[in-house]
Amino acid sequence: MFAVIKTGGKQYRVAAEDVIRIDRVNGQPGEIVEFGEVLVVGGDAPQLGTPTVAGATVAGEVLQHTRGDKVIAFKKRRRKNSRRKRGYRHEFSVVRITEILTGGAKPSKTAAPRPKREPKREPKPKTEAEAAPAAEAKPARSKAKKPARKPATAAAKKPGKAANSAATKRKKK
Repeated sequence: MFAVIKTGGKQYRVAAEDVIRIDRVNGQPGEIVEFGEVLVVGGDAPQLGTPTVAGATVAGEVLQHTRGDKVIAFKKRRRKNSRRKRGYRHEFSVVRITEILTGGAKPSKTAAPRPKREPKREPKPKTEAEAAPAAEAKPARSKAKKPARKPATAAAKKPGKAANSAATKRKKK
């Protein structure tokens, strides 16, 4: 199931457990925020809003507040000794979508605990008898480094051009 929400003048297609970066919203990290402007609810029976879907809300947990890269607005009027430099960093909120609700249901006030992922298993270590021959074979296979190539001169790169320059010098005399 997915939804299209509108916040901060922009539209976002979201699904449960998506992490999105939106314009800053009110709320501390760890709090649940609601997005009431739901334009589309998709899934088995998609619903299109006119302009919004009645009774649909999207809830998300605020993960952190961040700031974007610095944007520098530099204005210069030539020959007038007029220069203006302004810097600006836009503020964003990183939100994890927790649930998409329809039928006027209210979101839960606390975020559901996330299931912990199991770490990837490492391959079984080789026995010492198998590891020793492999370690000895690798240094024997190393390639000898070739010396660096010397840069070619301009005449060697384009022989026709060098011949032409000599011919034009003869004509000028």
